[in-house]
Amino acid sequence: MSRLQQVDADRIVRERRSPVDGATLAGAAAIVEDVRGRGDRSVREHSERFGDLSPNGQIVYGRDDLLTALADIDSSDRELLERTTERIGRFAHRRRAGLSDLDVAVDGGRAGHRWIPVEHVGAYAPGGRYPLPSSVLMTVIPARVAGVSDVWVASPRPTPITLAAAATAGADGLLAIGGAQAVAALAFGVYSPAADVIVGPGNRWVTAAKKHLYGEIGIDGLAGPSEIVVVADEDADPALVAADLLAQAEHDPDALPILVTDAPELLPAVDRMLERQLASLPTAAVASAALDGGSAVVVGTIDEAAELCNRIAPEHLALHVADAGDVAGRFTSYGSIFIGDAAAEVFADYGVGPNHVLPTGGGARFQSGLSVMTFLRAPTWLELDDPDATASDAARLARFEGLEAHARAAEARTPGPRGAPEGGPSPEASGAAPA
Repeated sequence: MSRLQQVDADRIVRERRSPVDGATLAGAAAIVEDVRGRGDRSVREHSERFGDLSPNGQIVYGRDDLLTALADIDSSDRELLERTTERIGRFAHRRRAGLSDLDVAVDGGRAGHRWIPVEHVGAYAPGGRYPLPSSVLMTVIPARVAGVSDVWVASPRPTPITLAAAATAGADGLLAIGGAQAVAALAFGVYSPAADVIVGPGNRWVTAAKKHLYGEIGIDGLAGPSEIVVVADEDADPALVAADLLAQAEHDPDALPILVTDAPELLPAVDRMLERQLASLPTAAVASAALDGGSAVVVGTIDEAAELCNRIAPEHLALHVADAGDVAGRFTSYGSIFIGDAAAEVFADYGVGPNHVLPTGGGARFQSGLSVMTFLRAPTWLELDDPDATASDAARLARFEGLEAHARAAEARTPGPRGAPEGGPSPEASGAAPA
């Protein structure tokens, strides 16, 4: 029996999964609002109830605590964190350097925008099935590169390596709590400055809490279970295809591994490799469950594969095809693309440069993954030395909309009798506004 169920292309798009269900959203909202009202007491009660915190357990780890954890880990582990931090930071700095302030001439003056960092960021790092110190690095470092004033991490049951990663990345502190209550604590400033933006992957409760709070705070997106689409042709190595599928499948039983190929003869070879690699995989139970929910799609050509992938908009897209660099431009909707079989997705997971916090559930159709840009705003500005150049047009458009005060505010900047807003409407105003 094939491990990946062969399905038609439309089914995958049709069955796209929502990142959070209604019941979880309602439950998370109740927790968030309870924390809003009761603060620390609420956070502790929920954290103890979910097994993330012992009674009177330590929640707040300050910067000194993080530095102590960094000093206490093995020197080789510390050097690993430092190398990875440098790689992630280097890529983030290059992306930041690609964003320029704008100053251009407009009729009557100049206009533009400035890139300005948010002030306070909360970064969530999972600590459930697998602790993810890599997510600490991925969320904190770009915020620091963006110029964020303070960054606090939340991660339940933090391991020494997680605390050390927070130190290396430059976090101001860490909250040893998880779930919706951790998101609420970051948002409302229960233990740290109230966050302007909360980022990072998490379980459905974390995602639901972020969705509930969106609008009060900014978020990076709504993360669902991990996804990968591997596009492979007849020359693909079945062992590498299987390895990439399993690397995502072991995240979660609900992870979604998908193989898209124009070579149907590849499917049994990949199946054999999946079984062989599962036999020695410590996370086989989780990965096997995810594979049972995975899919394989046979297409006629790589162009058809690109069209399908652009509709799926997967979190991760791996190209195991000949001339992958030439083919890559045909794919336009994905969280991150991995071009050629040497560029395993796992390298991005662990700090070669690009971020591993990416949109899922088709979100790549309209948003990008977490980056230095997540923590920056680009508000516009306008400076006029000749307002008369556009005042009459602005006033006329205002009167089309029935907004006489707008029109007068424009005309107040022009010479002559129309520049007196406390007077009656200008002669042109009579009958100009729509009924």
